[in-house]
Amino acid sequence: MGPCADYLAKICDKAGHQSSTCTNLSASMELLSKDVCTAALKDIDYSFKKVAEQGKVCTDLTKTLCDAIGPTTQTCQLVTTQTKTFSPERCKGMMQSLPEVIAQLKKMEAANQPLSPELQKAIVEGGAATFGPATATVQVVEFSDFQCPYCSRAAEAVHKVKEKYGDKIRFTFRQFPLPMHSNAHAAAEAALAANAQGKFWEFHDLLFKNQQQLDAAALAQHAKQAGLNVPAFKKSLDDHQFAAGVDADMKLGEQVQVSGTPTMFINGTRVADPTNFEAISQQIETALKGGTRPG
Repeated sequence: MGPCADYLAKICDKAGHQSSTCTNLSASMELLSKDVCTAALKDIDYSFKKVAEQGKVCTDLTKTLCDAIGPTTQTCQLVTTQTKTFSPERCKGMMQSLPEVIAQLKKMEAANQPLSPELQKAIVEGGAATFGPATATVQVVEFSDFQCPYCSRAAEAVHKVKEKYGDKIRFTFRQFPLPMHSNAHAAAEAALAANAQGKFWEFHDLLFKNQQQLDAAALAQHAKQAGLNVPAFKKSLDDHQFAAGVDADMKLGEQVQVSGTPTMFINGTRVADPTNFEAISQQIETALKGGTRPG
């Protein structure tokens, strides 16, 4: 490990490996000679001082926001994590718009509160695609969009969830195609058509693996690959047989304040990062131990 790598490691340890300071410095290290890095290491206290000065505005922002929304809230934890990746300029901008930022975070925190028993019951019932025993004490519900890149990452996490907890939990997949995604609603209808033929999860995997190929012709090709009755599949799409089902899921999502995808609930409690298997697993383990129960 040469002096440049050593200098980078020390600065990133100080600033945070996800910080803009670390990222920007890492991108510039190839421009520095060993002599320059050696000299920088000798005077690294100066660099540490500058890092602290640059990061102060983000530290102050985090404290201000967490004081406003509650230091023990899930939203404060999210703010603390995310501000570590912000540039000082972004933190300054947010400090200049504190009333608006705080109002938005308070709204987010309200959405993070556990669902009422009635809403929890509503999102787990019905004819959605599921896996796991219906009698499971832990109910996991995801609202997803087949054209959403973050949802494809969530799908990978869900596969791990199925492998580890498939016989201990009940997982329900709900449709929530976002208006900005032109093919998402049709893909959601197609997924329900596949579910009607007992091939939802095979089709689900193909859609997420081929997110750039979700037009009508591609959907028919995916249906063939998944082993569906293609003529029946195509007719159901032409007739929009499952459009109402998609819209019903979206209405449910709106009732539980789904504003983006993926959104996941475990026994009615929102998952902070539904793309992260470790975060999902930790919440499932808590629920399995009786920390949260279905409503």
